[in-house]
Amino acid sequence: MKRGASHSGAELQESATEKAERLAREGLQALGWAEVKLATRQKGDRAKVKLAMKLRAETTMTLKWIAARLQMGTDASLSNLLSAQRRGRR
Repeated sequence: MKRGASHSGAELQESATEKAERLAREGLQALGWAEVKLATRQKGDRAKVKLAMKLRAETTMTLKWIAARLQMGTDASLSNLLSAQRRGRR
């Protein structure tokens, strides 16, 4: 996104959040999961980890936000899961 004088920090953050929400919804839809399914899946579920990796790569959202959105525990736990995935341990 091109940032100009007409874009405030709040507007840019809102856009980032909207993009992250859209990607999360699309990811859940691709999995065939309803929002309530997130709570029933393990925090380290492979599909959740892959979706978290996508959100991390394609948005500016924090680990804390992603972990909360996908119901994956703490940001530290998510960081460990993503590191393990990158190293091929998942």
